[in-house]
Amino acid sequence: MNRNYLISLLAVLAFTSCHTAGGNEETEVRPVASVKCTGVTFKDMNEQVRLTATAVYLQRSRVNAPVAGYIIRVHVKYGDAVTKGQVLYEMETKERVALNNSTITVDSSLRNFGQIIIKAPVSGIVTTIDRQQTGEYIMEGNPFCTITRNSDLAFQLNVPYEYHSLVERNRKCAIVLPDKSRIQGRIVKALSALNPVAQTQIYLVAPAGNTFLPEGLVASVLITTNSRPHAQVLPREAVLSDELMKNFWIMKLVNDTTAVKVDITTGISNENEMEIVSPVLSPADRIISEGNYGLADTASVKIIK
Repeated sequence: MNRNYLISLLAVLAFTSCHTAGGNEETEVRPVASVKCTGVTFKDMNEQVRLTATAVYLQRSRVNAPVAGYIIRVHVKYGDAVTKGQVLYEMETKERVALNNSTITVDSSLRNFGQIIIKAPVSGIVTTIDRQQTGEYIMEGNPFCTITRNSDLAFQLNVPYEYHSLVERNRKCAIVLPDKSRIQGRIVKALSALNPVAQTQIYLVAPAGNTFLPEGLVASVLITTNSRPHAQVLPREAVLSDELMKNFWIMKLVNDTTAVKVDITTGISNENEMEIVSPVLSPADRIISEGNYGLADTASVKIIK
Protein backbone atom coordinates (compact mmCIF):
# COMPACT_ATOMS: atom_id res chain seq x y z
CA MET A 1 0.00 0.00 0.00
CA ASN A 2 2.89 2.34 0.67
CA ARG A 3 4.17 1.61 -2.78
CA ASN A 4 0.85 2.49 -4.44
CA TYR A 5 0.64 5.70 -2.42
CA LEU A 6 4.10 6.72 -3.56
CA ILE A 7 3.25 6.14 -7.22
CA SER A 8 0.08 8.22 -6.89
CA LEU A 9 1.97 11.04 -5.24
CA LEU A 10 4.58 11.12 -7.99
CA ALA A 11 1.87 11.21 -10.65
CA VAL A 12 0.15 14.16 -8.97
CA LEU A 13 3.45 16.06 -8.71
CA ALA A 14 4.27 15.40 -12.36
CA PHE A 15 0.84 16.64 -13.49
CA THR A 16 1.11 19.75 -11.34
CA SER A 17 4.60 20.49 -12.68
CA CYS A 18 3.48 20.21 -16.31
CA HIS A 19 0.47 22.40 -15.69
CA THR A 20 2.60 25.05 -14.01
CA ALA A 21 5.18 25.02 -16.79
CA GLY A 22 2.48 25.46 -19.41
CA GLY A 23 1.01 28.41 -17.53
CA ASN A 24 4.32 30.26 -17.46
CA GLU A 25 4.67 30.28 -21.26
CA GLU A 26 4.45 33.86 -22.58
CA THR A 27 3.03 34.78 -25.98
CA GLU A 28 5.60 36.60 -28.18
CA VAL A 29 4.61 40.26 -28.72
CA ARG A 30 6.02 41.94 -31.82
CA PRO A 31 6.75 45.69 -31.56
CA VAL A 32 4.57 47.94 -33.66
CA ALA A 33 6.11 51.03 -35.28
CA SER A 34 4.11 54.19 -35.90
CA VAL A 35 4.66 55.32 -39.50
CA LYS A 36 3.54 57.81 -42.10
CA CYS A 37 3.18 56.98 -45.77
CA THR A 38 3.65 58.62 -49.13
CA GLY A 39 3.20 57.62 -52.76
CA VAL A 40 5.25 57.66 -55.92
CA THR A 41 4.85 60.57 -58.32
CA PHE A 42 5.83 60.90 -61.96
CA LYS A 43 7.62 64.06 -63.02
CA ASP A 44 10.62 65.41 -64.92
CA MET A 45 13.78 65.11 -62.84
CA ASN A 46 16.93 67.20 -63.18
CA GLU A 47 20.32 66.49 -61.70
CA GLN A 48 22.15 69.70 -60.85
CA VAL A 49 25.53 70.93 -59.74
CA ARG A 50 25.70 73.79 -57.23
CA LEU A 51 28.27 76.56 -57.76
CA THR A 52 28.99 79.77 -55.84
CA ALA A 53 28.20 83.21 -57.24
CA THR A 54 28.48 86.78 -55.94
CA ALA A 55 26.16 89.69 -56.75
CA VAL A 56 27.79 92.67 -58.50
CA TYR A 57 26.56 95.77 -60.28
CA LEU A 58 28.23 96.25 -63.64
CA GLN A 59 27.48 99.96 -64.06
CA ARG A 60 26.71 102.90 -61.83
CA SER A 61 25.63 106.38 -62.82
CA ARG A 62 27.29 109.20 -60.92
CA VAL A 63 25.33 112.45 -60.79
CA ASN A 64 27.71 115.43 -60.93
CA ALA A 65 27.22 119.20 -60.71
CA PRO A 66 27.07 120.67 -64.23
CA VAL A 67 28.19 124.08 -62.93
CA ALA A 68 29.41 125.57 -59.67
CA GLY A 69 26.68 126.83 -57.35
CA TYR A 70 24.69 126.51 -54.16
CA ILE A 71 22.35 123.63 -53.29
CA ILE A 72 18.93 125.05 -52.44
CA ARG A 73 16.78 121.89 -52.34
CA VAL A 74 17.42 118.16 -51.90
CA HIS A 75 14.71 115.73 -53.03
CA VAL A 76 16.47 112.41 -52.48
CA LYS A 77 17.82 110.29 -49.64
CA TYR A 78 20.17 107.36 -49.38
CA GLY A 79 18.47 104.13 -50.48
CA ASP A 80 15.66 105.84 -52.41
CA ALA A 81 14.38 104.22 -55.58
CA VAL A 82 14.33 106.82 -58.35
CA THR A 83 13.12 106.85 -61.92
CA LYS A 84 14.77 108.40 -64.93
CA GLY A 85 13.99 112.13 -65.12
CA GLN A 86 13.04 112.45 -61.46
CA VAL A 87 14.22 115.70 -59.81
CA LEU A 88 17.04 115.02 -57.36
CA TYR A 89 18.51 118.46 -56.55
CA GLU A 90 17.91 122.12 -57.21
CA MET A 91 20.78 124.58 -57.23
CA GLU A 92 21.55 128.21 -57.99
CA THR A 93 24.68 129.62 -59.53
CA LYS A 94 26.68 132.25 -57.70
CA GLU A 95 25.63 134.75 -60.41
CA ARG A 96 21.96 134.25 -59.56
CA VAL A 97 22.74 134.61 -55.87
CA ALA A 98 24.57 137.84 -56.68
CA LEU A 99 21.35 139.20 -58.17
CA ASN A 100 18.91 140.04 -55.45
CA ASN A 101 15.29 138.90 -55.59
CA SER A 102 14.04 142.36 -56.46
CA THR A 103 16.08 142.42 -59.66
CA ILE A 104 14.79 139.00 -60.74
CA THR A 105 11.21 140.05 -59.94
CA VAL A 106 11.43 143.23 -62.00
CA ASP A 107 13.04 141.60 -65.02
CA SER A 108 10.95 138.56 -65.97
CA SER A 109 13.59 137.38 -68.43
CA LEU A 110 15.84 136.60 -65.44
CA ARG A 111 13.27 134.44 -63.69
CA ASN A 112 15.07 131.17 -64.50
CA PHE A 113 18.53 132.64 -64.80
CA GLY A 114 21.13 130.57 -62.92
CA GLN A 115 18.57 128.09 -61.64
CA ILE A 116 19.69 124.49 -62.24
CA ILE A 117 17.51 121.38 -61.91
CA ILE A 118 19.41 118.11 -61.44
CA LYS A 119 17.48 115.05 -62.64
CA ALA A 120 18.15 111.33 -62.44
CA PRO A 121 19.87 110.13 -65.64
CA VAL A 122 18.68 106.53 -65.10
CA SER A 123 16.27 104.54 -62.96
CA GLY A 124 17.68 102.71 -59.98
CA ILE A 125 18.62 102.92 -56.32
CA VAL A 126 20.59 105.75 -54.71
CA THR A 127 23.55 103.88 -53.23
CA THR A 128 25.76 106.84 -52.26
CA ILE A 129 24.96 110.39 -51.19
CA ASP A 130 27.78 112.91 -51.46
CA ARG A 131 25.71 116.07 -50.96
CA GLN A 132 22.60 116.37 -48.83
CA GLN A 133 22.95 119.75 -47.11
CA THR A 134 21.08 122.75 -48.47
CA GLY A 135 23.10 125.94 -48.76
CA GLU A 136 26.28 123.99 -49.49
CA TYR A 137 28.46 125.30 -52.29
CA ILE A 138 29.51 122.67 -54.84
CA MET A 139 32.15 122.98 -57.50
CA GLU A 140 31.54 122.04 -61.12
CA GLY A 141 32.05 118.32 -61.69
CA ASN A 142 31.79 117.35 -58.03
CA PRO A 143 29.41 114.44 -57.28
CA PHE A 144 25.91 114.74 -55.87
CA CYS A 145 25.10 111.03 -55.59
CA THR A 146 25.43 107.67 -57.28
CA ILE A 147 22.55 105.68 -58.77
CA THR A 148 22.89 101.93 -59.17
CA ARG A 149 20.71 100.54 -61.92
CA ASN A 150 18.70 97.42 -61.14
CA SER A 151 19.03 96.25 -64.71
CA ASP A 152 22.82 96.08 -64.34
CA LEU A 153 22.73 93.45 -61.58
CA ALA A 154 24.70 90.32 -62.37
CA PHE A 155 26.25 87.40 -60.53
CA GLN A 156 29.88 86.48 -60.91
CA LEU A 157 29.83 82.70 -61.16
CA ASN A 158 33.01 80.77 -60.37
CA VAL A 159 33.03 77.73 -62.64
CA PRO A 160 35.64 74.95 -62.34
CA TYR A 161 37.11 74.50 -65.78
CA GLU A 162 35.96 70.88 -65.99
CA TYR A 163 32.39 72.25 -66.17
CA HIS A 164 33.29 74.60 -69.04
CA SER A 165 31.53 72.59 -71.76
CA LEU A 166 28.53 71.98 -69.50
CA VAL A 167 28.03 75.70 -68.88
CA GLU A 168 28.39 76.47 -72.58
CA ARG A 169 25.58 73.99 -73.39
CA ASN A 170 23.23 74.95 -70.56
CA ARG A 171 22.71 78.69 -70.41
CA LYS A 172 19.59 78.59 -68.24
CA CYS A 173 20.07 78.20 -64.48
CA ALA A 174 18.45 78.82 -61.10
CA ILE A 175 19.87 81.28 -58.56
CA VAL A 176 19.29 80.26 -54.93
CA LEU A 177 19.54 83.15 -52.46
CA PRO A 178 20.59 82.76 -48.80
CA ASP A 179 16.93 82.89 -47.70
CA LYS A 180 16.25 79.83 -49.95
CA SER A 181 14.22 81.85 -52.43
CA ARG A 182 14.93 81.26 -56.10
CA ILE A 183 15.09 83.42 -59.18
CA GLN A 184 15.69 82.29 -62.72
CA GLY A 185 18.88 83.33 -64.44
CA ARG A 186 20.80 83.04 -67.67
CA ILE A 187 24.54 82.68 -68.16
CA VAL A 188 25.36 85.50 -70.57
CA LYS A 189 29.11 85.37 -71.11
CA ALA A 190 32.45 84.21 -69.83
CA LEU A 191 35.25 86.51 -68.73
CA SER A 192 38.74 85.88 -69.99
CA ALA A 193 40.34 85.68 -66.54
CA LEU A 194 41.07 82.28 -64.99
CA ASN A 195 42.00 81.79 -61.35
CA PRO A 196 45.35 79.94 -61.63
CA VAL A 197 45.11 78.44 -58.13
CA ALA A 198 41.49 77.24 -58.07
CA GLN A 199 41.34 76.75 -61.87
CA THR A 200 37.96 78.47 -62.01
CA GLN A 201 36.67 80.78 -64.73
CA ILE A 202 34.27 83.66 -64.07
CA TYR A 203 30.94 83.73 -65.92
CA LEU A 204 28.34 86.47 -65.67
CA VAL A 205 24.80 85.37 -64.82
CA ALA A 206 21.92 87.78 -65.44
CA PRO A 207 18.87 87.32 -63.17
CA ALA A 208 15.43 87.47 -64.72
CA GLY A 209 13.35 90.54 -63.97
CA ASN A 210 14.23 93.84 -62.36
CA THR A 211 15.64 92.66 -59.03
CA PHE A 212 17.59 94.73 -56.51
CA LEU A 213 19.95 92.86 -54.21
CA PRO A 214 22.84 94.08 -52.07
CA GLU A 215 26.18 93.95 -53.81
CA GLY A 216 28.44 91.22 -52.46
CA LEU A 217 25.55 88.86 -51.68
CA VAL A 218 26.76 85.26 -51.99
CA ALA A 219 24.28 82.91 -53.68
CA SER A 220 24.28 79.48 -55.28
CA VAL A 221 23.70 78.78 -58.96
CA LEU A 222 22.18 75.44 -59.95
CA ILE A 223 23.19 74.14 -63.37
CA THR A 224 21.48 71.08 -64.83
CA THR A 225 23.87 68.21 -65.59
CA ASN A 226 21.35 65.47 -66.38
CA SER A 227 17.61 65.19 -66.88
CA ARG A 228 14.98 62.47 -67.10
CA PRO A 229 11.42 63.08 -68.34
CA HIS A 230 8.49 61.43 -66.55
CA ALA A 231 10.60 59.71 -63.91
CA GLN A 232 9.03 57.90 -60.94
CA VAL A 233 10.01 59.88 -57.89
CA LEU A 234 9.89 59.46 -54.10
CA PRO A 235 10.81 61.89 -51.31
CA ARG A 236 14.37 61.36 -50.09
CA GLU A 237 13.15 60.44 -46.59
CA ALA A 238 11.34 57.42 -48.04
CA VAL A 239 14.59 55.93 -49.39
CA LEU A 240 16.94 54.01 -47.05
CA SER A 241 20.52 52.92 -47.66
CA ASP A 242 23.48 51.21 -46.05
CA GLU A 243 26.45 53.09 -44.62
CA LEU A 244 28.37 52.99 -47.91
CA MET A 245 25.41 54.30 -49.92
CA LYS A 246 25.64 51.31 -52.26
CA ASN A 247 22.42 49.45 -51.51
CA PHE A 248 19.05 51.20 -51.40
CA TRP A 249 15.61 50.02 -50.36
CA ILE A 250 12.16 51.21 -49.37
CA MET A 251 9.56 49.89 -46.93
CA LYS A 252 6.26 49.22 -48.68
CA LEU A 253 2.98 48.33 -46.99
CA VAL A 254 1.38 45.06 -48.08
CA ASN A 255 -1.60 45.75 -45.82
CA ASP A 256 -2.54 48.17 -43.07
CA THR A 257 -0.26 46.54 -40.50
CA THR A 258 2.70 44.95 -42.33
CA ALA A 259 5.63 46.54 -44.20
CA VAL A 260 8.08 44.66 -46.41
CA LYS A 261 11.55 45.60 -47.58
CA VAL A 262 11.85 46.27 -51.32
CA ASP A 263 15.29 46.68 -52.89
CA ILE A 264 15.45 49.52 -55.41
CA THR A 265 17.78 51.05 -57.98
CA THR A 266 18.04 54.85 -57.77
CA GLY A 267 18.76 57.37 -60.50
CA ILE A 268 18.78 61.16 -60.53
CA SER A 269 18.45 62.86 -57.16
CA ASN A 270 18.24 66.37 -55.77
CA GLU A 271 17.90 67.93 -52.33
CA ASN A 272 14.36 66.67 -51.76
CA GLU A 273 13.62 63.79 -54.13
CA MET A 274 15.09 60.65 -55.68
CA GLU A 275 14.30 58.88 -58.92
CA ILE A 276 13.40 55.18 -58.59
CA VAL A 277 14.65 53.38 -61.70
CA SER A 278 13.42 49.96 -60.61
CA PRO A 279 11.15 48.32 -59.68
CA VAL A 280 8.14 49.97 -61.28
CA LEU A 281 5.81 51.23 -58.57
CA SER A 282 2.13 51.99 -58.69
CA PRO A 283 0.62 55.29 -57.57
CA ALA A 284 -1.53 53.20 -55.25
CA ASP A 285 1.51 51.75 -53.43
CA ARG A 286 1.99 53.04 -49.91
CA ILE A 287 5.63 53.76 -49.12
CA ILE A 288 6.73 54.58 -45.57
CA SER A 289 8.21 58.06 -45.39
CA GLU A 290 8.43 58.52 -41.61
CA GLY A 291 9.30 55.90 -39.02
CA ASN A 292 10.97 53.63 -41.57
CA TYR A 293 14.51 53.79 -40.18
CA GLY A 294 15.61 50.49 -38.66
CA LEU A 295 12.49 48.56 -39.69
CA ALA A 296 13.03 44.89 -40.53
CA ASP A 297 11.37 43.01 -43.35
CA THR A 298 7.71 42.18 -42.59
CA ALA A 299 7.69 44.65 -39.72
CA SER A 300 4.46 45.36 -37.87
CA VAL A 301 3.36 48.97 -38.27
CA LYS A 302 0.60 51.34 -37.38
CA ILE A 303 -0.31 54.13 -39.78
CA ILE A 304 -0.68 57.57 -38.22
CA LYS A 305 -2.04 60.67 -39.84
